[in-house]
Amino acid sequence: MNTYIFSIVTFVYMAAMVVYVSYLAFRRPLVARFASLILLGGWLAQTAAIGLRWYESYQLGIGHAPMSNLYESLVFFSWTIILVYMIIEYRYKLSILGAFVTPFAFLGMAYASISPSVNETIQPLVPALQSNWLLSHVVSCFLGYAAFAVSCGVSITYILKKRYEDQGRQGGMLAAFPSSEVLDDLVYKSIAVGFPLLTIGIVTGAAWANYAWGTYWSWDPKETWSLITWFIYAAFLHARITRGWHGIKAAMLSIFGFVAVIFTYLGVNLLLSGLHSYGGG
Repeated sequence: MNTYIFSIVTFVYMAAMVVYVSYLAFRRPLVARFASLILLGGWLAQTAAIGLRWYESYQLGIGHAPMSNLYESLVFFSWTIILVYMIIEYRYKLSILGAFVTPFAFLGMAYASISPSVNETIQPLVPALQSNWLLSHVVSCFLGYAAFAVSCGVSITYILKKRYEDQGRQGGMLAAFPSSEVLDDLVYKSIAVGFPLLTIGIVTGAAWANYAWGTYWSWDPKETWSLITWFIYAAFLHARITRGWHGIKAAMLSIFGFVAVIFTYLGVNLLLSGLHSYGGG
């Protein structure tokens, strides 16, 4: 039942993405509100389905949070992206960003739904995952990843707007975008939120590794790429705080950082082998 709801949510997120893109073209407040309502409806349905899957795992005698394999993590990642985006949209009234952020959630759900390599069944936890660290580690990591996804979407918006302003153009679709200063600040704030969450995720992951394998750090590919990602965003924040670094180069680093996030999350599991290889199923 939960997988059926998740499939529906995939189409709902696609519909929201299309309406957000339509808002870029028509710039009608009613279209933006409609897109937000569609997105909220999909997110609420996804929330219910996650809860249902959690309940079903207990019914099967397995009983764990639905965050243990690739399918469940893709669903949860998409859920966190929409959560973080909706908070930002509500706080800053920037519906126009939906066209650049919702595609990440839609693609995550679509991959979970149609990829033959993704197992949708509820599975027992492997011994290494049977720990109370599971929830804190996964939640903190994916909330951080979601903030970075938002920063990537905003960075793309910033680059388009900045070049538009530098060319002295007026009118057209990009005229409706917030100013480059507003977007630049939002890129920074998104990363400033995501970075400590990623840090917590790495720390709890190290504690979990010590519990499961008897060592805090083993230079597993997932651990190594998590550290690389951490250094990318640490470099961004250091340059921003100490030197006021901003502009297109900063936005490009934000985008590069999210590419590192995706490789840490998916690339390592699918292309490399290591202690975290069980996350690929």
